[in-house]
Amino acid sequence: MSGERSDKELSELSAPLLGTVLAVQANFYQVRLDSVVLEAATPPTTHSTLLCTRRTRLKKIGQRVMVGDRVFIEEPDWTGGRGAIAEVLPRQTHLDRPPIANADQILVVFALAEPALDAYQLSRFLVKAESTGLSVGLCLNKSDLVTQEQQQHWQQRMAEWGYQAIFISVYKNIGLEKLSDQLNHKITVLAGLSGVGKSSLINQLAPEANLRVGEVSGKLGRGRHTTRHVELFELPQGGLLADTPGFNQPDLDCDPVDLVHYFPEARQRLGVASCQFSNCLHRDEPNCAVRGDWERYEHYLDFLEEAIARQDWLNQQADPESTLKAKTKGKGQTHYEPKLESKKYRRRSRRTQQQELAELYEEAEDF
Repeated sequence: MSGERSDKELSELSAPLLGTVLAVQANFYQVRLDSVVLEAATPPTTHSTLLCTRRTRLKKIGQRVMVGDRVFIEEPDWTGGRGAIAEVLPRQTHLDRPPIANADQILVVFALAEPALDAYQLSRFLVKAESTGLSVGLCLNKSDLVTQEQQQHWQQRMAEWGYQAIFISVYKNIGLEKLSDQLNHKITVLAGLSGVGKSSLINQLAPEANLRVGEVSGKLGRGRHTTRHVELFELPQGGLLADTPGFNQPDLDCDPVDLVHYFPEARQRLGVASCQFSNCLHRDEPNCAVRGDWERYEHYLDFLEEAIARQDWLNQQADPESTLKAKTKGKGQTHYEPKLESKKYRRRSRRTQQQELAELYEEAEDF
């Protein structure tokens, strides 16, 4: 449900204010007020944000309030810096994981070194980002740790994938001005492995964020999770930047037939020619326009196998006679294996064993 009110009902609100939700914690929402609202505030206020609750009416109709939502606020307490969210405006875009509304683009951030760039991991993040329908950009950090020849190698390789990567170094302040131009006046979601420098990047671009930065584990070769919740940070020249809790393997929860469209190089092939079959999965079908000699084709086949397995599992879940269960294996992939339906194959719990022993003792005492 949208929870929208009529124009008449909105006009009856007590001085409704318009703002953007920057953070959600428990049942409280940090809302940044629009500049025109602040200029017209009576009496004048120094509060650019209000700590808000959600009206009971919104809760009753199941209206969720997300980071990035545009909201109406009523009954502002300018002295205490508080208010109440009375209305959530219709969303332009909507992400469930991470939960962000009205995002314009996703910026995939990876490191060229420490940890070393894994092309398979990067491919997986890019495919997940493409599946959202948002614009996708690529930023490669720690460029100061590799040679110029290595940078050129990755630049050419990413161009073949369909991406114009921006090379930066947060530590040496390289490339940040070019990156800022791409972020201005947009809501951008950062995505990438932990330890690649997302929090450090936000601290540079939005100094007031003051995020905690984690070190890369020498044993595991990856970073520790430093971000605990989704939050939007204001950029000095306009725009908002969203840090998201670090995760090592994004799920590929797309339809197998749609997967090919999340590879720019495959989309380019389909723009030139068409496959013989409309439901072609681009494996061994005749007259396929996609199958061929391009680097990420093997990635596509791996992801396709995972997407098909997931679809089969969903179909089995919808079937009460389902006999499959999901198991995770290497590289974050998921496979499915038969359930042990018969109780004789199931291991008895320790509590059950103890209860059976106690009953045996009681029977023995009776004799």
